[in-house]
Amino acid sequence: MDGWAAADGSAGAAGAASERNRPRLRAWAELLRLPALFTVPGDALAGAAALSARPDRRTLLAIDSSLCLYEAGMVLNDWADRTEDAAERPHRPLPSGRVAPAAAFTAACAFTAAGLVLANRAGRPALAVAAPLAATVWSYDLALKHTPAGPFAMAAARGLDLLLGAAATAGRTRAAVPSAALLATHTLAVTNLSRQETREGTPTAALAALATTGALTWWLQRRPTSAPPPDRRSPDGRLPAHRGRPGPGPRAGSGPRAGSGAALRLSASLTAALASAYATTTARSYLRASLNPSPPLTQQAVGAGIRGTVPLQAALIARSGAPAATATALLTAALAPVARRLARRVSIT
Repeated sequence: MDGWAAADGSAGAAGAASERNRPRLRAWAELLRLPALFTVPGDALAGAAALSARPDRRTLLAIDSSLCLYEAGMVLNDWADRTEDAAERPHRPLPSGRVAPAAAFTAACAFTAAGLVLANRAGRPALAVAAPLAATVWSYDLALKHTPAGPFAMAAARGLDLLLGAAATAGRTRAAVPSAALLATHTLAVTNLSRQETREGTPTAALAALATTGALTWWLQRRPTSAPPPDRRSPDGRLPAHRGRPGPGPRAGSGPRAGSGAALRLSASLTAALASAYATTTARSYLRASLNPSPPLTQQAVGAGIRGTVPLQAALIARSGAPAATATALLTAALAPVARRLARRVSIT
């Protein structure tokens, strides 16, 4: 057998192996709901922006931690619902047998551990937020999902995820609470709507989500208050003793709000455009689901609500006036079309 024939045979074997693995990879992509992952990075970026802090290495660690904890929740959700899904969604990876329940539960544990380790690397303040976030995720999936507290637990998890970015980047969270509350309000509306994805529902949940979109869109375009001054931190997450003295880097009031009128107008225009994108992404699907609350239209509305998280995060970043807010907001907004394109191949819900 000559070299060319051997190479050809190896290529053929590799191709056959790839074909055999493709269904398995697709099953895990469905289980992990990969398009929804693009809604995660904006949480940490919005948390950092709320404190007028530039994203840095700790912000990236917070994003990685969030991605792991988010996927832990996705996998654990299907593991906990595998009996219910066997009746209502038999095509899902676990009830269809394409992914073993033991493998799914092991993956959920591994993702959780990885998320906590990454948060710890970002500093003690980050771990102090990541630990209750992980506990909220597990509590929701295993105990609270089908109770009245379920939507509130999911909303709390999204809010905590934003605070994780603030804690990792700046070592504090208080000034990021309003942004976290707004993001949690959006999540509450979407989660409440998702509870009737598999059955005929009432228009109430879709109308509530539509009203929430209107209220949040209006709030985003209000004139923001002054940005909090950025804190300088040592690598271990502790504030320096000379906190009150001027030091290198941006000073309090040095962001766009204290800058030129052109910067203010740019920030306001970008915020308005992103708020409009948020409303456009969600409102039409909510309206359709309210007029006909059937499972297919409700599922479309929930998918729109999940995708709407991205322009909402971007609008929060742009509105903050933080250093590099414009670039960070545009980068976050650019994740939306990527998620939409991927959602055509893998369901986001």
